[in-house]
Amino acid sequence: MTLENAASELAGVDIASQGGARTGPGAAVELRHVTKRFSSHEGGAAVEDLSFDVRPGEICVLVGPSGCGKTTTLKMVNRLIEPTGGQVMLDGEDVTTVDAVALRRRIGYVIQQTGLFPHQTIAENVATVPRLLGWSRQRTTNRVDELLRLVGLDPGRMARRYPAELSGGERQRVGVARALAAEPPVLLMDEPFGAVDPIVRARLQDEFLRIQSQLRTTVLFVTHDIDEAIKVGDRVAVFAERGRLAQYSPPAELLAKPVSDYVAEFVGADRALKRLALMRVADLPLEPTPAVPAAAASAGDELESVRLTLQTNVRDALAALLSSVDGRAPVVDKGGIVAGEMTRDSVVRGLRSHSLAAPEDQSDPAQDGSRR
Repeated sequence: MTLENAASELAGVDIASQGGARTGPGAAVELRHVTKRFSSHEGGAAVEDLSFDVRPGEICVLVGPSGCGKTTTLKMVNRLIEPTGGQVMLDGEDVTTVDAVALRRRIGYVIQQTGLFPHQTIAENVATVPRLLGWSRQRTTNRVDELLRLVGLDPGRMARRYPAELSGGERQRVGVARALAAEPPVLLMDEPFGAVDPIVRARLQDEFLRIQSQLRTTVLFVTHDIDEAIKVGDRVAVFAERGRLAQYSPPAELLAKPVSDYVAEFVGADRALKRLALMRVADLPLEPTPAVPAAAASAGDELESVRLTLQTNVRDALAALLSSVDGRAPVVDKGGIVAGEMTRDSVVRGLRSHSLAAPEDQSDPAQDGSRR
């Protein structure tokens, strides 16, 4: 077994595969009637006649119950699993017509357990691909520092540490950094945050969305968690058994208009509440900020213990208002200037006039698949 193949098995990525730096946005990915049959698979195909497309720079989340073909689909994109039938297209080119190593130079891969080499430092782990590609020492060092900062880790503190010295969340960030080493136009992520606790998971999701807003890589993201799918996805592919596509929609449309009982049950009876997380305070009308009496002003900042921003999602805003003493909170813009006030009543009035009130009668503004 070669060094490259051994590293591929440990890291979950073909480390001889990622090529030069990307100069443009993410690549388009299209699946055309893709089928995968395993000889040992009972009950038919693991994935059957699957078709959907992912636009350049978009996050597509594959979600569904265990065993429905999500990971198999992901691995057919970079040919870790070869399709039995149909076509997987990358920027209009059938991936089966391209040398597998050359193909994977264009694709990053992140798995749940990260697969970091325990005997190498964090810097050495992140530098694996550039080093095998023959990058100069200075170029590699610069890229490692850049990537560690990008994923929210201080190179000065982290570069010389070993994986065992890091928390689970930190190791997952390093795994993302390694997958981005050569700026691939396509990034495959298989349950990347599933092995960490809910608080760390939420922070990693936020960090991932921040990074994606800068890089605009095309991402295929596998999860079994519908809340995660709704939070991170531009579009969500809900899988049924054998990789059959039950619905493929932007998150708001998926929650407002599930196309079947299966999808409605999968996204949950609380889907109206889930939609609140897709809305921002800026989407609802604000009330004028009332004048504060001098006596109250001299008492300090107690009246403003709850403070919202225009980018706070409505679910979090409503939770804050419900826990506040008077059910109201000032809303500030990016510069910290008060833009108005939100109250419990104003949220209810705003939602009544919003598409949440009667989704079946409203056109969905998220049809273009972009929420950020």
